[in-house]
Order: sequence, then C-alpha cells, then structure tokens
Amino acid sequence: MPKSKPADSVRDAAQAAVAAGPQPDLARARRVVLDLLGIPGKSGEERDIAERICSWLKEAGCPRSAFSFDDAHTKTPLKGNVGNLIVQLPGTLPGPRRLLMAHMDTVPVCVGTKPVVSGRFVKSGNPATGLGADDRAGCAVVLSTALEILEKKLPHPPLTFFFAIQEEVGLYGARFAKAAALGRPKLAFNFDGGAVEKITVGATGGYRLDIAIEGIPSHAGVAPEKGVSAIAIASLAIASLVEDGWHGLVEKGGKRGTSNVGVIQAGAATNVVAESAALRAEARGHDAAFRERIVKAIEKAFAAAAKKVKSVDGKTGKVTFTGRLDYEAFRLADDEPCVAAAVAAVQAIGKTPRMEISNGGLDANWMAANGIPTVTLGCGQMEIHTTKEQLDLEAFEAACTVALRLATRE
Repeated sequence: MPKSKPADSVRDAAQAAVAAGPQPDLARARRVVLDLLGIPGKSGEERDIAERICSWLKEAGCPRSAFSFDDAHTKTPLKGNVGNLIVQLPGTLPGPRRLLMAHMDTVPVCVGTKPVVSGRFVKSGNPATGLGADDRAGCAVVLSTALEILEKKLPHPPLTFFFAIQEEVGLYGARFAKAAALGRPKLAFNFDGGAVEKITVGATGGYRLDIAIEGIPSHAGVAPEKGVSAIAIASLAIASLVEDGWHGLVEKGGKRGTSNVGVIQAGAATNVVAESAALRAEARGHDAAFRERIVKAIEKAFAAAAKKVKSVDGKTGKVTFTGRLDYEAFRLADDEPCVAAAVAAVQAIGKTPRMEISNGGLDANWMAANGIPTVTLGCGQMEIHTTKEQLDLEAFEAACTVALRLATRE
C-alpha cells in the first residue's frame, strides 16, 4: 500500500475541517461562561443576566431591532423582573428558522457563587453555594454561538436565540412563550444539563396537587374525642397510598409512573387536635391516562381517610383538592428534523449520540406543547442544585462546537 503524501494529509485535514463546520473561539466561550456564572439571578430575578447577554450581543454588532422581551413574567405565580429575551436574525442562507435556547434562572443555592477554574472544571469558590451552571452554561453556549455568527459574519439560516425565564420554578418562560414571537422555528435546540452526546428526545408529564384538610379542633387532653384530627386523616391517606402501591414508583397493568407527597404543614401544639393540614403532592408519567389514574388514586385515598376519622358525635373532616398540569409528556420521533440535526452534529465532533427520555420536566415539554418540537442537549453541568456542582469545560466546549454547527449548517 503506497504511503500517503504530506499534501494528501493536508488536504484530508482541510476537508475534515470543512465537514465539521466553523469552529468557535473556545477561549472566548470560557470568558463568556465565567462572566455569566458570576451574575446572581435566581428565578424571578433574571434582569441582570438578560442585560449582560444583551450587552455582549450589542458589542458584537447585533442590531437593536433584533432584541425583544415578552411579558411572560407578568403571567407567572412568581412575579419576575423581566420577561423572556428573544433575539432574531434574518437568514443569509435559505432554510427553515432554527432556534437555540437556554434558561437564565438558577436555584437559590447558587446565589453568591464565585466561579473558579480548577483544571478542566469550574467550581464555586464559595463552599456555601452551588455554581449555577444549570443553566448559565447553556446560556453561554447559545450566546457564544450568536457572537461567533455576528463577529465572523458566518452564513446561516434564519435564527432565533431564546433565553427563557423561571424554568426552575415551573418551566414558566417556555410555558408562556408564543411560537409567533419566536419566529415560528421549525428546528429547536435546548441546551440544559449533562453531556452533549446525551440527546433528550422526550420527557415525562407532571401534575401537582394542593390538598387542604379541614378537621375539628378540640383539647387533646380534656376532650380529644370531640375533635377530628387533620393529621390523622393525612396519615391514613398516605399509609393507604403506600400499602396499595400508589406512592413512589407506581406500576400497574404494565403502566409506569411516580407519585409523591412531598410537603406537609399541620398542627400548632401537642395539646390541640389539629384542625387543619396542607399537603403538596405530585404525579408523573409518560402516559397521560395512567398519570390521571394516579391522581384519582391520591384523591380517593384522602377522601376515604376523611370519612374514617370521626368525632364522638359522628362528625368528620373535609378534604379539598386544587390541581394543575405542570407540563405534558412528549416524545419526538427519531426522524424529527431537530433530532436528526442534533445526531449529525454530535457525530461530526466524533462523539456517539445517546438518545434518552427524561423523568423530569424540561423547557422542551412546553416548547413541544406550543408547537415547536425541541431536542435537549447537555453542556457539561454536573451535580446540579447542590454545593458540589461543577462544569466540565471539555463538555462545555464540545457543546459550543455542536451549537455553532446546528446554527450554521443548511
């Protein structure tokens, strides 16, 4: 076999570079992520991070006409200080509009973080806080992609860069986003959590319940029999759910879901039969009908328990339920254009795509519900929502490369 010539090697390397697409300035991407990590911005307080993103983009030459904010923050239970940030660029290439997105908010444990680089990882230099890479790393990936395109004038199809609010408290930014305001993109890519080769193509649906129990107070020492304990009602209901297999992992008739009673607030003193209790529960499942069965089982258990606990004169307590759908389940087909594009982009950087279904909610749940099929890719976040959170810079840089390819390939 003849040996390859130096010229052949040079040509092969050039062809490989063209096939891989434009390469991002990774040193600048690191500066961007460290900058964004250092800005406080828990859910409802995203204005400062939005303004910093706008500042970076304006310095890169993004026209003011490209920027807009919606009013999503006025519709959320947690009244925020800014809406979703939307940046739209007309295409220089033909093709359907593409959207790249991430959420701007972090969880409260990350407020006060002091990001420091340690080898290939970024950690919080403040041991009392998390890092906030969920999802400032995603914001940095999307922002860095926009900066590359603007500064280098890279050819691209029509693009929308979407920076969402209040993901951590209910996916509210994506929930209240409108397809028309986003330019009605046909392919959408969400950067939020884990390794870039993890391509999340579906997620469970979630339903929350607020359960209010009204008992009858009485003196627990003098006349306990005259009271109806709200705590006793709650205890019987929860025990019934556990015994009958409706709490925790729920598997019935070949169907699978989860439920949890996660919060109980009740009672005021040991010498008073508790007159009230407030509980918060949830049910999750990829099958909407089975998830509804879980919700009905929870309601049935509490209603039955209320009938069992009686005062000496036969009085019983009362249970009321207030429920809401947090997000509906979705599953993208393997041939969905955004899935196919994500797979190709991950393969182009030499990694093996790994399709996954999430048992947690994502902004992509509501994006899909709003008519925008959205695939989710990671960007290196590890041990999120804890003081041990880290950002793997190698994975982050890989995500930057994938994102730029997704934004610029026809």
